[in-house]
Amino acid sequence: MSRLTRSVLAAAAATALAVTAATLTGAPPGQPATTSSVAEVTLPPTGANFDYQIGGAYTPTAGVQVVSRDRTAEPAAGLYNICYVNAFQVQPGEQDDWDADLLLRDAEGNLVIDEDWGEPLLDLRTPDKRSRIAAKVNSWIDGCAAKGYQAIEPDNYDSYTRSQNLLTATQAKAFLTLLAGHAHDVGLAIGQKNTVELAGDRTAVGLDFAVAEECGQYTECGDYVDAFGNNVIVIEYTDRGRRTACSQYAGTLSIVQRDVDVSVPGDPGYVRKTC
Repeated sequence: MSRLTRSVLAAAAATALAVTAATLTGAPPGQPATTSSVAEVTLPPTGANFDYQIGGAYTPTAGVQVVSRDRTAEPAAGLYNICYVNAFQVQPGEQDDWDADLLLRDAEGNLVIDEDWGEPLLDLRTPDKRSRIAAKVNSWIDGCAAKGYQAIEPDNYDSYTRSQNLLTATQAKAFLTLLAGHAHDVGLAIGQKNTVELAGDRTAVGLDFAVAEECGQYTECGDYVDAFGNNVIVIEYTDRGRRTACSQYAGTLSIVQRDVDVSVPGDPGYVRKTC
């Protein structure tokens, strides 16, 4: 997912500044890259010590530079913080927070569910629905910005692949473009979560970096690097995946191994390893 330029995403309002195209060559390890936008956007440092804390926030170990946490959590003081939002599906227990017509249903009227996580998919099939869903997700993005996060990680970009062929990649890209423009307007960088098959469209969508789960496990890290340069964060869930990613990209990409439940220290299944 790495192209070396970013396109203009939106025109600025009164101040006449615009989201400008920027060259994303990948900053030196541990150094943040910046791009010019309506508000200043700072990319995560490349080759950084990273911790994935979306299952629960905890004090990062010494040396951690970048943390990803759920939007309900506070950012970690003094670090680069990425705000996780479930943008394409509905978190368990939050179905009643959505207008019923924004939940994707099959021909029989049944909700289309991501069975792995028990999450209903959102219905992105029309511009009106995409706009209404984006309004809600963008309010979460505003909350991330207000808390002091520097970036967002919208999850389940690939939900169209689990939609019983009701959603398309084109619709997913159109929706994520709405989120990207808003994120930049409020000064946040935005990452592409997984979905390597759409990495080549990152410039058109307006994406700044990638968050790639198991790219070492499935030999996809190079595809993300092709699209995003060194602006790639790698999360592995097996020793094999971590070793593969580290053997190729240690010191270049940000790589961590976590347990699948992304648990917190003290939990029986907690795992965190780096290169």
